[in-house]
Amino acid sequence: MIGNSVASDLIFRASRRKSLAIARTGACRLRGSKSAIATGIGAVARRASGWAFLLPLCFLALVMARDARAQTAVPVDLELVLAVDVSGSINVRELEIQRGGYAVALLDDDVLAAIARGYRGQVAMAYMEWAEAESQRLLVDWTLIRDKADAQAFVARIAGRHDPGLRLTSISHAIDFAAALFQDNGFESPRQVIDISGDGPSNDGRIITHARDDAVALGVTINGLPLMTREGDGANWYLDDLDKYYRNCVVGGFGAFVIPVLRWADFPDAVRRKLLLELSGVQPPPAYAVAAPGRPRLWRVSAGGYNCRYGDPVWGPREWYEDQRQPK
Repeated sequence: MIGNSVASDLIFRASRRKSLAIARTGACRLRGSKSAIATGIGAVARRASGWAFLLPLCFLALVMARDARAQTAVPVDLELVLAVDVSGSINVRELEIQRGGYAVALLDDDVLAAIARGYRGQVAMAYMEWAEAESQRLLVDWTLIRDKADAQAFVARIAGRHDPGLRLTSISHAIDFAAALFQDNGFESPRQVIDISGDGPSNDGRIITHARDDAVALGVTINGLPLMTREGDGANWYLDDLDKYYRNCVVGGFGAFVIPVLRWADFPDAVRRKLLLELSGVQPPPAYAVAAPGRPRLWRVSAGGYNCRYGDPVWGPREWYEDQRQPK
């Protein structure tokens, strides 16, 4: 039998963000582990009645699973998923600008210096592209980046075909897909971040705020690069306040921010600034700042009365997707 002092210590060590996730879902949500210990304890807890018995066992399972994972996972300063929009409003040229922008930013001397200055001096990154609710692909799996050679190897793999048949935009399912990538990825860090770049509101899949809140409940931060260029195919679906949509509906978590891209020529610099903020772990200044004429703005996330279901009247309600996620 575990003594009261040991049990108290285990409960104390469990993070507050995980307890919030447990309270919301009514079950043990274990990020990054599928250990038999956690599964067994969760099964016992489900047979018990009352939260008084469930919560301590969930806390215990979480701590034991986390400790077991930490023994084999590679420690890094940051786990980062780069999630790039390839929906129908993005043409081949614009996709290449995005891929090239990430390549330039990742090889930037300041970015590489920021990685080296980290406590562990290394980060883990993955690169994915997304479009409709059922259309996501992982182009570059989790990769350890410590220096320029690692970064060069990573950007060399950012390539793939562009399917112009992908018409719709599901930011919510992109977030779901990206959040799942953190599970059992072989790395351990104090921060998990998803970068979402896109040129319009979510108009397919489940409700965007539900996906965002689920990811944030797991301790994931979501940052945004809304593409407000008025160029190419995306001009047909231009949303004047896409930056506000991202602020209020897409991004979330500790230190979350948005950097709008007003011209395609600004994209590489916007990615560079975003990476420097994420690698530093420092929250951006309040409201927004303009670094220089023509440079993209930077917005802190803020809550407000924005219509986060903007795409629903055009493409139909999302409740069907929510129903499919409920346990039968």
